[in-house]
Amino acid sequence: MPGVTKEQIQAAREADLFAYLQFHEPGVLKRDGPNYRHKEHDSLVYVTGKRYWYWNSRGRSINALDYLIQIRGYGLVDAVHTLVGGEIQQAPAYRSTAATECVHKEPEKKPFSLPWARRCATSAVSYLQRRGISRCFREGLFYEARYHGEPVCVFVGKDDAGKAKFACMRSITGSLRKDVYGSNKEYSFCYPPRNPGSRHVAVFEAPIDALSHATLQGLEGWKWDGYRLSLGGTSHVALIAFLERHPEIRRVNLYMDNDLGGLKNARRIKAMLHEDHRFKHIRVGINPPRSGKDYNEKLLHVTEKMKDHQQQCRQKQAAISI
Repeated sequence: MPGVTKEQIQAAREADLFAYLQFHEPGVLKRDGPNYRHKEHDSLVYVTGKRYWYWNSRGRSINALDYLIQIRGYGLVDAVHTLVGGEIQQAPAYRSTAATECVHKEPEKKPFSLPWARRCATSAVSYLQRRGISRCFREGLFYEARYHGEPVCVFVGKDDAGKAKFACMRSITGSLRKDVYGSNKEYSFCYPPRNPGSRHVAVFEAPIDALSHATLQGLEGWKWDGYRLSLGGTSHVALIAFLERHPEIRRVNLYMDNDLGGLKNARRIKAMLHEDHRFKHIRVGINPPRSGKDYNEKLLHVTEKMKDHQQQCRQKQAAISI
């Protein structure tokens, strides 16, 4: 990802954190009298009269850029692009309004609707095959669409009634990564188990990693059967909402990226679940990939080794036949 300019960094600092949380993490906001408080970080308070966030445990105010870097574990470039690129350009309410305005106006929400699906998903399927993913997909969870003329893969999240509540788009030919406007993070992409009633859930940062894990299971013959949930980033809103909807879950495996940010986020989520009395009965494991940064890189590494092995076997067979 390219770097960012000083102007972009300043714009990210001025982005409206309250509006960002309303759109991307609505489950973390709770009323506290006339103000709002962050459910996960109770010392974070939004003062509605003065329209700023104050981090009581640190004794200072906090802006949107601080939030993504210091609390959500984003790198600077990712944080800036999240706040001033993609969604924010289409939702001006994310930006701070004039300093003289004393009443916070909540952003006008557009209804959620899925992008129009293309009849033929050849490009999307080819893209996933290049990523090593070859398993069949459950109906309605994945399809191909166009976004501003660019071909994209669309990954859908549904509620218990099967109604689409969330969708994220990943470019097939470029670097676009964005959630569909109006998506509810509480219903992020989830690949269901073969058999209903599973008590296990594997948690990933992205749908691609969840599908890579499913493909690895087919290649290596794992007997594990459970839900595969994508957080759609580092926020644990989707996981908390999933566990609330599935009280039968007894095991959570965190398959975060094998880097500093991923490991830090996995430890944070594990500690949070242990501290929450609702989830004390759940066993939590941290399982980063042993090879590669994420499970898609691991899948590509495994498939490459399998191809090399098959090539060696064919060469031996050819030598024997001669």
